[in-house]
Formats: sequence, C-alpha cells, structure tokens
Amino acid sequence: MGFNLGDEFPNFSAKTTAGDIKFHDWIGKDGWAILFSHPADFTPVCTTELGMVNKMVEKFKALNVKLIALSCDDVDSHSKWTEDILAFTKDAKFDFPIIADPKRDLAVQFGMLDPVEKDSKGLPLTCRAVFIVGPDYKLKLSMLYPATTGRNFDEIYRVVQSLQLTAYKKVATPANWQSGGDCMVIPSVKKEELATLFPAGVDTKTLPSGKEYLRFTPDPSKPAKK
Repeated sequence: MGFNLGDEFPNFSAKTTAGDIKFHDWIGKDGWAILFSHPADFTPVCTTELGMVNKMVEKFKALNVKLIALSCDDVDSHSKWTEDILAFTKDAKFDFPIIADPKRDLAVQFGMLDPVEKDSKGLPLTCRAVFIVGPDYKLKLSMLYPATTGRNFDEIYRVVQSLQLTAYKKVATPANWQSGGDCMVIPSVKKEELATLFPAGVDTKTLPSGKEYLRFTPDPSKPAKK
C-alpha cells in the first residue's frame, strides 16, 4: 500500500459519475468513507461487487458511511457500465459515485496496481483494494484482493461496525464477532476501572498462566439486558 494505518488519507481531487470531488469535502465532517477499487469496467466480478454494494448503500448510510468506487476508466465508461449493473441487479438507480482514473494517477499514488492483471494495452489494472477512512480522515483499515477474488461486503460491513465500536469504547472485538456479541476489555483498562466502565459486568476467564487478560463484556453499544 502507498501508506499505513493511521496515516491521513490524501485529500485528492477527482472526476466521478456524480461530478468533481475533493475527497475530504466529499466525506464531510464526522463521517466515515469506504473507497474500493476495481480492475476495470464491464468485467464480471466487478459487476457483481458494485451490484452488491448498491444494495447495501442504506445499511452503510445508517452507520454514517459513504461509499465510493474507483477503476481505471473514464466517467463516460463508468456511466454506461452502471446501466449493465442495474440491469443485472434489477435495481432502479445507482446510489454511489465511481471515480475516474484513466491515467492511473490515483492507482499509483495509493499503491494498488496489480502486477499480474493487465488490460488490452498491456497496462496494469487496479487490484481490489479497500480503504476505510474515519472522521479524522485517517486510514483505519486497508485490504487487498487479487482481481480473481470478489470481496465479501458483509464482512466489510462487520469490520466497520467493529471499527466504530472500538473507536469510542474501551473494547476489542474477538474472532468472528458480530454486532451485539460479547466484546473483550482492552488490556490497558485496570481492574479497578471495570465496574465503572462496564456496568453490564465483566467475565474474566481463569487460565493456566494465571494472567487475567481474557475479559469479556456485553457489547457496550447495545442496551443492557434486564
């Protein structure tokens, strides 16, 4: 990748299917954003991915997350491609913008060119990158998939839920966590702070080492069970 977790995501300018944008202005204040790239327009896996994301726009909006795609084609190509996507998914409208990057300027800047997959001119295509950007415009998560593997956007949705929860509460989420499931108290929380920070209770597991680091608590973003 072109940058690391915690780096400020570039405030780039770009043409999109929804007009010209300045990335930070487009995100707005206190919002989250997901930028995900695609190898090319009019390709099979990409069509299924954008179709799936289009169906999930409202779910992400409920989390205050904006969605934006990118591939190495121009706006006119993107616009025509969305007609195919809508025909495939049988949806009435396409609800998020696609960034045009025909010269691969952003793909190079973000370090997301695939050295294996190339277009008809022999130029490298963008891989399936995912960047999640927080309200401070900093990179919270990045994932990189090869062109032949479609992404699981239910997993990306789950990840956003975890990122938002752990950004504001002193918890981490364990393996295979789902929203509403038990969380783990982070190691920096002292034992004497538990009752105040976690009124729903903490279940500390007894381990052979005698160390009390496996501390589970109900999801603090959910109403306490009566």
